[in-house]
Amino acid sequence: MKKRITRFCLGALLIGFVVSCTDDFTEINTDPKNFTEDAVTSSEYPLFVKRALYTPNFLPFDQARGPFQLSHSLFSDVYANYFATTAPNFDSDQFDLVGGWLNGAYRYFYQRAATNIKFAEDTAAELDFTLENAMMKVWRVYAYHRVTDYWGPIPYSNFGNQESEVPYDSQEFIYNDFFTTLAEAVTVLKANAGGTSFLTDSDVIFQGNVDSWLKFANTLRLRLAMRVRYVDAALAQSNAEAAVADGVMLSNDDNAVIDTDLNFTNSYTTITQWGEFRMSADIESILKGYEDPRIQTYFAPATTPDPDDDPAGIEFPYEGMRNGQTAESKATINFNDQASNMADPYTLGGDPGPSWTVMAASEAFFLRAEGALVGWAMGGTSEDLYNQGIVANHTQLGYDGTNLSGDDYVTSALTPASFDGGTTPPASTMPIAYNPGGTQEEQLEQIITQKWIALWPDSEEAYAERRRTGYPTLYNRLNSLNPDIAVDEIPRRMTYTATEYADNTAQTEAAVSTLLGGPDLGTTRLWWDVKN
Repeated sequence: MKKRITRFCLGALLIGFVVSCTDDFTEINTDPKNFTEDAVTSSEYPLFVKRALYTPNFLPFDQARGPFQLSHSLFSDVYANYFATTAPNFDSDQFDLVGGWLNGAYRYFYQRAATNIKFAEDTAAELDFTLENAMMKVWRVYAYHRVTDYWGPIPYSNFGNQESEVPYDSQEFIYNDFFTTLAEAVTVLKANAGGTSFLTDSDVIFQGNVDSWLKFANTLRLRLAMRVRYVDAALAQSNAEAAVADGVMLSNDDNAVIDTDLNFTNSYTTITQWGEFRMSADIESILKGYEDPRIQTYFAPATTPDPDDDPAGIEFPYEGMRNGQTAESKATINFNDQASNMADPYTLGGDPGPSWTVMAASEAFFLRAEGALVGWAMGGTSEDLYNQGIVANHTQLGYDGTNLSGDDYVTSALTPASFDGGTTPPASTMPIAYNPGGTQEEQLEQIITQKWIALWPDSEEAYAERRRTGYPTLYNRLNSLNPDIAVDEIPRRMTYTATEYADNTAQTEAAVSTLLGGPDLGTTRLWWDVKN
């Protein structure tokens, strides 16, 4: 058997999982303590897959809460405007791309998630596990697309090259490889349709169900196709239509969900204990105006709510705060009491917390609605698919399709409301009921606004869609500490990390000069970010 060296800690096998044993990114390629695929048998392999499936979503039993905060909570959560920070020294909410935090997030991915996925994919190939190799290919695309959508060019095809330097790939190259990889995986999955992988419970998402993996792969392909719609319409349409033709998620039974337990908890249940963020004013404005019942699943009533700005006849004790508060404001105003924390399941210390939704059928409907809007073969009209997306998310969360007044949600003409009783205008003016007479851009805004609500709390995806489309329309920042990013803008990417500049110097500098398309700043747009 070909012996390919991948870096892991041998001691971790005693508990059945791979754990990174390096402190620096380049050590992944140079650490003399190595583990070979020759030592892995078919009975041990599922343990590696289990680890690979947990780590990209920050759900392992070890050291994930810090990286979850650094990557998810302190950047995409506040750039999607789902949350605002209350800690006085948390300046990322004012567009300060704090290098040390980004460094921790970047290193976590490459030291843990990327290494685990590579090992699981490569080992499957070595052991002739063709089906499991296809599943891990799909998972590689899922994990890496979230990283390239943060930074742009990243180490991808050369990761794990055993050299002291790791070249980057352009985002265009990476996305094209994503589509090739997904097409290859789908071919294998279709050939095994109706079957079940021997991974069973070690596949913590689908328990080895091949048909579920096929729908997930196609829905992921649809997501990525829509991501490149404005930069390469032909590439986007061909992949979107192929994904729908091969079968995407159609019901909540198809959802990709990772259940939590006391070993693999939802990381929000830890970081909410620290009292460093609360609900945004945008969530209040939009969900209050829509009389949206999902507010009850997302957030808890504020400790000191303001009843004066509640909708007529409705008690709405959910309060938000504007993003971009100064350190002085956060030090002198008790936002933790005035604004809403997450709902109880996310705040119960010692509890596993809610399951983690990787991808849901509601998103597939919204993606198809957008495709149908521009004339692609999506298997339905834009209006019908939009309505189905709303209903799917309501059903997923246990709601019956009515709003807080008991009226039908989908056909409601309600629009967002002022979050502070009229002092500040609503974040948006978009109604819920699909406007068949509206412009294509108005209809797109409706689709993305409802998609933003349904994606919560998947802020990585919501932040990417906000950059791609310019929607939903949300409040400006109150203040920006970044001289390059005004309060009416958002960061278009994350900047490269100090560790990369120190340890992968030549390749990082080459990526900036030849692949990025601009300086290493938060204002430089990604390859697919060309619309607005």
